[in-house]
Amino acid sequence: MRRVVFFFLLTLSVSFSAWAQGVVWNQRFQDYFDTYKDLAIEQMQKYKIPASITLAQGVLESGAGKSELALNANNHFGIKCNGWTGRKSYHDDDERQECFRAYNSVYESYRDHSEFLTTSQRYRRLFDLRITDYKGWAKGLKACGYATSPVYASKLIDIIEVYRLYRYDTSKGFDKFQQHQIERGDIRHVYLFNKNYYILARRGDTFRSLSKEVGVSYRKLARYNERNKNDVLEEGEVIWLEKKARKAPKEYKGRLHQVAPGESMYTIAQKYGIRLKNLYKMNRLAPDYQIRVGDKLILR
Repeated sequence: MRRVVFFFLLTLSVSFSAWAQGVVWNQRFQDYFDTYKDLAIEQMQKYKIPASITLAQGVLESGAGKSELALNANNHFGIKCNGWTGRKSYHDDDERQECFRAYNSVYESYRDHSEFLTTSQRYRRLFDLRITDYKGWAKGLKACGYATSPVYASKLIDIIEVYRLYRYDTSKGFDKFQQHQIERGDIRHVYLFNKNYYILARRGDTFRSLSKEVGVSYRKLARYNERNKNDVLEEGEVIWLEKKARKAPKEYKGRLHQVAPGESMYTIAQKYGIRLKNLYKMNRLAPDYQIRVGDKLILR
């Protein structure tokens, strides 16, 4: 069912022999994960499928989003029609011109992948596994017949471990924040980045109102976000739920952030989950320095 992906892996400079020696790090894979990690975490929160598994399957099945099926049909998981009543796309796979599901967006593909696994009796036993058991999930998907490749499970595991995708499965924090949301009956997406959790402020949010929702004192929330506890929050603003890190994640080593119109040192620090004073320190800037559009900042 999945032979088409090998061709695209070749185009990404990952050869067949490389799989026998383990996954080779590839920038296109990393770019894929950077693009879709929040979407995978969102699906994990809703459907209890490990984000690492979703990302590993997505990058493998879609050739890091560059396969013909992904580009023409937004299908990132190689799911065939099988009773599908929506838009369709035809491609050669195990047989010539097989029918695959087509979507209007990548988001729809991710959502359908989640629903495909959760609604099928074939995969039901996977949901007895812990959400952090990516090895069990990978082996279970192969055993349940998701793919025909005999090394499908090992490929998923290798990808997850090389790119440390298991970071996105951690239940620390996620379970705690989700439980408070369930108790209040007001589910809000909790995102994971830089070993921390954040939410996006809604209109009318304050640190006091958010504290009741996520179970963290409003004074701590304000301190984690380097703000005054009485500040008015703007819609869409990033609010971190734990103390921010001193620098950006490892994948940002050697990368620079180019300042865009409307950005400040604070908004950039919030974007990457970095403490403001550390962002200044890394870039050897005085606290009163006024950044300009086009400036480039070190992130770790």
